[in-house]
Amino acid sequence: MQCHACRKEVSSSGRVAFREECPHCGADLHSCVHCRFHDRGAYNECRESGAERVGDKEKANRCEYFQPATGQGAAPANDARAKLEALFRK
Repeated sequence: MQCHACRKEVSSSGRVAFREECPHCGADLHSCVHCRFHDRGAYNECRESGAERVGDKEKANRCEYFQPATGQGAAPANDARAKLEALFRK
């Protein structure tokens, strides 16, 4: 998985402990921004309908639905933004 804060690769065994931190920057890894269900466009910013609301998406939480995101979480949003900017550029 990739750390949301420092963008460095973090090796994991598929399970991320509740209090696990990025070895590079110390960011919480068991957080919404590192979860495959995190979606800024979805209700409560989560695609898992059974998940409880989490206030701070970057801080550690005890969500039982957490699954580490694979690849770059922000890449689709950045790609879409770049395409829109290219389309409307003068």
